[in-house]
Formats: sequence, C-alpha cells, structure tokens
Amino acid sequence: MDFLEFDDDSLYFDEPLGEEQEALLQRASECYPEPEAEQLLDSLYARKPESLTVLVALYRFFYYQHRYEEALSIAEKAILVSAKMMGLTMSWERISEQYLGQGVFVSMGLIRFYMLALKGSAYLLMRLGRIEEALPRLGKIVELDPADQFGAAFLLHMATKEQVNLNAERHGNIESLFRR
Repeated sequence: MDFLEFDDDSLYFDEPLGEEQEALLQRASECYPEPEAEQLLDSLYARKPESLTVLVALYRFFYYQHRYEEALSIAEKAILVSAKMMGLTMSWERISEQYLGQGVFVSMGLIRFYMLALKGSAYLLMRLGRIEEALPRLGKIVELDPADQFGAAFLLHMATKEQVNLNAERHGNIESLFRR
C-alpha cells in the first residue's frame, strides 16, 4: 500500500468544527502555553471528543508541555476514533494490511492519520521508558508499511537496541546478586 498517495482530499484538519469551536481553538493557540490554553482545549474536547482536529490540538499541547502520559492518552483516543471512522472494529494488534486496506474506501488520509497516531503512541512510550510496550506497536507499523514510508523501522531498531540493553542490565544485576 502506498501511504504517500495523496489523491484523497479528506484530511483530519478539513473537518468542520463550527464557528464557536474554531474560535476556541484559535484562542487556545493564541494563549499557548498559558493554563488558559489547556482550559480552552478541555472545553473544546468536551464538546467534540471525537474530532481528530481537537485530538491533534490536545496531543500537541501535551507533547510540547512534555506531559507525555497525557499525550499518550490522547494518541490512544486518536487511534480508536480514526479506526472507528474507517469501520475497523479490531484493535491495532490484530489489524492486517487487508483490513487496513478497507480504510482506503473511506479515506487514505484517515489511514495515514491512524498509522501516525500509532507511531506517535509508540514514540511516547519510548520517551516514557516503556520500551516493551512500544516494540509491538512499532513492529505492527513496520509489518503494515514494509516500504517504511512512516519511518518506523529506525524507531523499531532503536527500541530493540534499548530493550537489549535493559535486559542486559537486568541480567547483570541478577548475576551480581549471585556473586555476593
């Protein structure tokens, strides 16, 4: 599947929010990084919890604030919402290229969004030191994107390397207990 094909004209940011919601989003953008920005985004999320535009705004807010747990929660929500919009009923762990291909009939933009949200969640897990949780996500992206158009292969390599180092440290610590 060519994830870089841009014949699709529907993108998450094209989704109409409504005049009032657009104004809230604009105000939040203008007052970033003040606490008011988060309040405005929370208000917007309460009104439009399944808006990809709102989810991206919240994700970016939390990410740039280095609030990775909260950004991860939003990335997880974005994965679920975009899957639902494509009619995918299974979790990312069980998805195959065949099922993801069904999303093409809905929107190639949504497929890209879904894959990027999955990659974003894996990256956040790595930042949080939760390498074991990041590995299967990155593996799934590489499986679905063998041409590596999303650049997940490098992250998978780095996460695997880090996991090997962590395992070696744990193993070394256990061995040192027996040497005493």
